[in-house]
Amino acid sequence: IEFCIVHNHSWTPLAQSLDTAIEYPLVNLTSQLLCNSSGVTPDLVKGKAVVVMRGDCDFSQKALTAQELGATTLLIASNQTLITPSANESEYSKVTIPLALMRYRNFLEAQQVFTGEMQVKLYAPPQAKIDPSIAVMLIIAVMTVALGGFWSGASERGENKAESGELFLYSPLKVVVLVLVMCGMLVLMYYFYNILVYVIIAIFCLASANALNSLSFFLCVFNRFSVRNWNFSVRSIILASVCIVIAVIWGVYRNEDRWIWILQDILGIAFCLNFIKTISLSNFKICVILLSLLLLYDVFFVFITPFFTKNGVSIMVQVALGPDASGEKGNMVEVPAFLCPQLPVVMRVPRFSGLAQNLCGMQFSILGYGDIIVPGLLVAYCSRFDVWVNSRWKVYFISCCTAYLMGMIVTFTVMLLSGMGQPALLYLVPFTLITSAVVAGCRGEMRRFWTGTSYEVLDSSREPLLPGVDFSSLALFLML
Repeated sequence: IEFCIVHNHSWTPLAQSLDTAIEYPLVNLTSQLLCNSSGVTPDLVKGKAVVVMRGDCDFSQKALTAQELGATTLLIASNQTLITPSANESEYSKVTIPLALMRYRNFLEAQQVFTGEMQVKLYAPPQAKIDPSIAVMLIIAVMTVALGGFWSGASERGENKAESGELFLYSPLKVVVLVLVMCGMLVLMYYFYNILVYVIIAIFCLASANALNSLSFFLCVFNRFSVRNWNFSVRSIILASVCIVIAVIWGVYRNEDRWIWILQDILGIAFCLNFIKTISLSNFKICVILLSLLLLYDVFFVFITPFFTKNGVSIMVQVALGPDASGEKGNMVEVPAFLCPQLPVVMRVPRFSGLAQNLCGMQFSILGYGDIIVPGLLVAYCSRFDVWVNSRWKVYFISCCTAYLMGMIVTFTVMLLSGMGQPALLYLVPFTLITSAVVAGCRGEMRRFWTGTSYEVLDSSREPLLPGVDFSSLALFLML
């Protein structure tokens, strides 16, 4: 019988096929947590594989204890969602035995089949690095950025007077404050994840339902009616109800991998589109400041924070994957799927190469909303600038979209070559900013491109910080 195990290649590597895997007798220690060697004699486990329960201590501590007792392999049975077991970089070299997680219910099934002594083999089939899901993700990202920019430009032309509630960012101070708040929110998520994750889920449901309703309003043939008639019509009530129901269905079934990813991507696309339309950067100077600060934000929390965390895992990764990203201690209580906390801030597409190997469930390629929204704000500015200068061929918009496409291709290429996830803004920000600046310079419009239009230079001291804006969308963006 074959069961799913989750393994980290940073630990002792596993055999790549069942035939080459070494077989060991399996000792049932699920009554133990193996955080220390008390209650277990070396003669019981020496030269054998052992299975213990997850909880109370880190994966590395369990592995070192099993190794000291003479065990050859460690299986950790879990009642929680299976995650990749990880530890501080210095701990990997200390562990010389294979380590993997398995579902506790799978172990119980094996016990029912094999009433006597069980033998176990651990292997990890090689996976293709290049998967078609990357192409699908690329299409979703580019399409969303392009549509968001087009929507922003269409609103600037006055084709959709019904749209309102935009937030114009034209003050460098406001941009700096926005990024500082984002840093603070991410740190709060790191320390209070188990509480704030449900707040984010609730905010996402509200923001995505509102975004889906706004997008439906934009696309619907009934937008020829006035805002007043639409807001109080039966059609608008039905449309809003459908959007709310879709968001609620996602909230309830968000951990159902087989199909809920479709709903999450639909809501995510709507959220990104609405946010790109709602937040307007008033000039290229603000674009440079915001994107540059967010680039530093992305790099710092991905590459620098591992040097400050106890487990050597970046704050960004731990917040994205939850406490389990660091091999959290956890408990042995099984909870309903709809209570499992997972952040809804990524696009997900199933890996096609993993569909045949479905013992561990569906595997996904992911892309954060921030990697779409942040460059999308610049694309939206370029689209509006095309309107201001009456660019017939939408030179700025098309150039920036092309730069975003090239930046995404470079991001995925580096990810495949390095075998590890990349902060996409590290590549997207230089590509889009430099391309936009070069186009403006070649057309002799750099000065106007840098300062924006005259009607946006207002008295900022008398304007509220956040005029009529979708606060749920903004709050979720601060936590991306």
